[in-house]
Amino acid sequence: MAFREDAVRARRDGLATARAGLPVTRCPRFTDPRLTAAWVRGYAAAVRPAA
Repeated sequence: MAFREDAVRARRDGLATARAGLPVTRCPRFTDPRLTAAWVRGYAAAVRPAA
């Protein structure tokens, strides 16, 4: 699978985790730090206050 697809999936999973009310510590261990960053960006997008 290509990195871009993995990154989109990681971001979507982070968003779903935050919306489910689970803590950020539920982040899975990715072998690529860029995937971890994508997951955290998704999580942050869900918990960030609206501007």
